[in-house]
Amino acid sequence: MSDEIDPRAADDPRNVYPSDAEFYASDRPEHPALPEDRPRGGGAAKALRHRGTWATVGLVVGIILLILVGIALFP
Repeated sequence: MSDEIDPRAADDPRNVYPSDAEFYASDRPEHPALPEDRPRGGGAAKALRHRGTWATVGLVVGIILLILVGIALFP
């Protein structure tokens, strides 16, 4: 089976197809390059703030106390 048009229908106006460039350009705006809404790179970044050491120590101590209280109340 051939991918070409049947030669008997070559004069049919329905068999006129756009080129690839015309086809893909048909739905594009005149100026397809849009400005970036989130530019990459950029200026100086703020230093990341992590949760302090005391917050981690408090969390661990709280969990240990919860376990100890649970053992003390329900022996």
